[in-house]
Amino acid sequence: QVQLVESGGGLVQAGGSLRLSCAGSGRTFSNYGMGWFRQAPGKARVFVAAINWRGTSTIYTDSVQDRFVISRDNAKSTLYLQMNNLKPEDTAVYYCAANPSGQTGGNYNYWGQGTQVTVSS
Repeated sequence: QVQLVESGGGLVQAGGSLRLSCAGSGRTFSNYGMGWFRQAPGKARVFVAAINWRGTSTIYTDSVQDRFVISRDNAKSTLYLQMNNLKPEDTAVYYCAANPSGQTGGNYNYWGQGTQVTVSS
């Protein structure tokens, strides 16, 4: 199993950047596909981005495709989400998650506690 802890959230101005981190603990971090999800106030949790176990394949939801970059450093057991050109509509609690398939798709069984990102206009 893997335990996940997000960090790096905060308040930023529209157009600014922020990098989220997700620290994984456990011996098998590199075996998991990893994803970022977000939940805006009053809305359902939605998919943002995902990366396969080796970091060679990534996918993004359309709304962040040209602005966000997901990456991972398996040597550090850490997942990242670089968020650029932030917009107020990006405001949400961001969660990292892991799935045992090792691919971008699969069942995300393990979740972090979330970190708040607020983008002011």
